[in-house]
Amino acid sequence: MDDEELDRLIDKLTLGQKVRLLTGATTWRTAGEAAIGLREMVTSDGPAGVRGEAWDERRTSVLLPSASALGAMWDEELVERLGGLLADEAARKGVDVVLAPTLNLHRSPLGGRHFECFAEDPELTGRTGAALIRGVQARGVAATAKHFVGNDSETDRLTVDVRASERTLREVYLAPFEAAVEAGVWLVMAGYNAVAGTTMTASPLLAEPLKGEWGFDGVAVSDWAAVRTTEETGRAALDLAMPGPESPWGPSLVRAVRDGLVAEEAVDEKVRRLLRLADRVGALEPHRPRRVPATASRDTRALLRRAVSAGSVLLRNSAVLPLDAAELSTVAVVGEHAASPRVQGGGSAGVFCSDVVSPLAGIRARLRGRARVVYAPGPAPGAPPAPLGTDRCSDPRSGAPGVLLRVLDASGRELYAQHRLSGRLLEPDLPPGAHTVEIGALLSPRQAGEWTFGVGGFGRMTLTVDGRTLVDGEFPGDTDDPAVVHVNPPVHTARAVLSAKRPVHVVARRELVPGRGRATVVTAAPPEPDPATALGDAVRAARGADAAIVVVGTTEHTETEGYDRAGLSLGGHQDELVRAVAAANPRTVVVVNSGGPVELPWREEAGAVLLTWFPGQEAGAGLADVLFGLAEPGGRLPTTWAASLADAPVTRTRPVDGRLDYTEGLHIGHRAWLRAGREPAYWFGHGLGYTTWEYVAVDAPAHVVAGEPFTVRVTVRNTGARAGREVVQVYLARPGSAVERPVRWFAGHAAVRAEAGRTASAEVVVGPRALRHWSEADHGWSTEPGPYRLLVGRSAGDPRWEGEVTVGGL
Repeated sequence: MDDEELDRLIDKLTLGQKVRLLTGATTWRTAGEAAIGLREMVTSDGPAGVRGEAWDERRTSVLLPSASALGAMWDEELVERLGGLLADEAARKGVDVVLAPTLNLHRSPLGGRHFECFAEDPELTGRTGAALIRGVQARGVAATAKHFVGNDSETDRLTVDVRASERTLREVYLAPFEAAVEAGVWLVMAGYNAVAGTTMTASPLLAEPLKGEWGFDGVAVSDWAAVRTTEETGRAALDLAMPGPESPWGPSLVRAVRDGLVAEEAVDEKVRRLLRLADRVGALEPHRPRRVPATASRDTRALLRRAVSAGSVLLRNSAVLPLDAAELSTVAVVGEHAASPRVQGGGSAGVFCSDVVSPLAGIRARLRGRARVVYAPGPAPGAPPAPLGTDRCSDPRSGAPGVLLRVLDASGRELYAQHRLSGRLLEPDLPPGAHTVEIGALLSPRQAGEWTFGVGGFGRMTLTVDGRTLVDGEFPGDTDDPAVVHVNPPVHTARAVLSAKRPVHVVARRELVPGRGRATVVTAAPPEPDPATALGDAVRAARGADAAIVVVGTTEHTETEGYDRAGLSLGGHQDELVRAVAAANPRTVVVVNSGGPVELPWREEAGAVLLTWFPGQEAGAGLADVLFGLAEPGGRLPTTWAASLADAPVTRTRPVDGRLDYTEGLHIGHRAWLRAGREPAYWFGHGLGYTTWEYVAVDAPAHVVAGEPFTVRVTVRNTGARAGREVVQVYLARPGSAVERPVRWFAGHAAVRAEAGRTASAEVVVGPRALRHWSEADHGWSTEPGPYRLLVGRSAGDPRWEGEVTVGGL
C-alpha cells in the first residue's frame, strides 16, 4: 500500500481516533480501528523465543539459544533460518511483532543482559542482527531492532544519561541499527535511557539519522513504559507508545495538538507509519492469514539441536575432544548444571519451555547401551531456590502435579481458582473485588532437614508451611524497573525443618496493590549437601571413570535483565569442583553454561573447555553431538574473554551522578585490549573446532577506491584428520592516521568447509563502512586516503598474514 492510499485512510479519522492508534490498547496489543479495516496488532518479547501475550507456563514456546550463542555462530545463513523459526512461533502464537533483535553491544563484561546481545563488535552485531531480521520478516512478521541507543548495561537503565562523542555513537553504537535499517527492519524500539541529556523516546536521534539520513520508514516504538512526557515525545519522531491504555499520550496528546504544542501533521506521520506496519503484517483489510506451523516438529528440534553445536565454542582442547564412545566404559558427569542447566537468561525475554534436554539426559541418551554414566552433582552452585513446580508439588485441591492459584476478596472469600504448573506466576485478568493472590501447594520432600522457602513480590506478603508463619511483612519496592516489578521480583526467604516424605502445605499470599506489579513467586529448596562430602563424591566418580564431564555455569540472578553483574566469578564451589575433578582425571571436559564471560582460573588444568552459552531447549542433545564427535563445535567468540575482571580494560556500568560516560570512546572489546597492550584469556574470534588449518595464500587488491567494497580471497588448507569449518577473519589498521583509530578493527569474515587434506577459498567482502570514519567537524562520513594494514587470521589476536592496501579518492 503506497502513501497515497495510507493518507486516504488517515483522512477518515478524527484527531482522537488517530491518537488512540498511537497508544497500546493493552500491554501487548496496539489499537484497532474498524472504520478503516485495521485490526489490533499483537507484540511479544524475543529473541530466544516468542512467549505470546500471556505469562503462562501452560502455553509453552520453542526456545532458541541465547543471542550471544547466535553471535558466536558467525553464520548468517543459520541465523536467518532461526529468524524464520521465530516467525513460525509468532504465527502459532498469533503474534505480529517480535520484539527482537537486541543490537546493543557487549561494552562491559559485567553487563547483566549480555546474553541478549550478539557481540562486542558493531560489524558482527550488525551482520548477525540483519540476518535474524531477514529471517523473521520474510514470513510476514515484523522484527524490532532494540534498544535504540546506548542501553548497553542495566544499572539505573531507566534514568541513566549515556555520554559518548558523536563519532563514538556513529561508528560503534549506532552502526548495528544502521545495518538493521539497511536490512529493512519494520520497527525500532527507543530505550529507557537518555543520550546527551535527552531520553531516547524524545531523542533527536529518532529523526536524524534514523528516519532522515538512513531512510527508516517503519515504526519507532517506545520500550514498555519508557514514554514519560507528552509534548516532548509527541513532537519527537516516536510513533507508538507502549503499553496501554494508560499512557502520557492519549487524551493528553490530543490536548497538546489542540493547544498547538504538537503539530497534527506530526501525528499524521506517526499514524501513517503505523498503518504501513499494519499493511506489512496483514492487519489491514483484507487481512492476510499466515500459515500456522505445528509446535516442536522434528525439523524444528533438528534445527535447534544444530544451533547448539553451531554456537558452541571450543576454547581449549588438549587432544581430549571429541570423545570416542566406543572406547568408554564409564563416564562421570558432574555438576548441578548438568541436570538443571541454564537454557535462557532472566528477565522479560524469558519463555516457558516444556521440553528441555539436559546435558545429563543428552549424554545418557548418546551412551545408552555403550557405557555407564555416573552422575555426581557436586557442591551446590549457589543458585537461588527454584519456584515450586510439578516435580515435588501437588495441587491441594485436585491432587494434580503443580500448585493451586486462588484470588480472594478482602474478606478472604474465593473469587477465582485455577490449577497451575509453577510457583512463578503473573496474575491473570482479575475479577472485581480482587484483594489477595494466593499460591498453595502440597510439597512432598524427598530429603529431611532444613529447607529454604521464599516468597517474591512487592507489597504485603505472607508465607506459611503447615500453618507456621515463616514470612510476614510489607515489602515496598525500591525500583520501578518493569523487569523487576513484573517478572523477577526479590524473594524473601526463611527456613523450616521438614521430615522426608511427609507432605507439608505451603501457602503464600500477596495483597494486590496498584503499582506493585503482577508477579508472585513461591520457592523451596532442599538442604544443601555438605560441600566437602559432595566434592569428595564428585572426585571419586571422576577417578573411577574413563572421562569426566563437568558442567558449571551462572545462576538466574547473576545474568538477568534489570541488574548488572558484580563480578565474573562462577560463584559457589564451582572453581574448586573443576580443579578437583581435573586433578582426578586428565580426560576432564569442562562445559561452561553461561550467557557471557566468566573467569576460568582452571582453564589450563582441564583437558578441554567448551562454552555452550545458554543453549536453548536442545541443550543436552546438541552438547552430546559435540562431545562425541557427531558435530564440530562451530562457534567463535563474539566477545573477548578476560582471565580476570581486573584485567578487563572496560568494565564500568555504574553511573556517576546519573551519567555514564563512555570515556573509552571507540575502544571497546578487542580494540580496548589491543590499545591497553593486554593479553586476554581468549580473543574475539577465537574458537578451535576439531581440525587444524593452514593459511596458504591471500589475494588482496593493492589499491581500492574509497566508498567501494573490495574482496579479500584467502586460501586455507585443512591439515587435520577430519572435515571442518574455518572462519576466516579480516582486520584493518591505519598506523600514522591523522585521526584517532583503534590499533586494529574487525572488517569482515567468511566461513568455509573442507575435507581433511583439502583446500578451500574464502571470499571476505570488506564494505566501504570499514574504511570510513565520522568527522565531527564536518558532521559526515570521511575516508582517509593512503595505506592501510590488512590482517587476515583466526582471531583478533591471531593474525596469520599481513599486507597493505592503499585507499584512493573517489
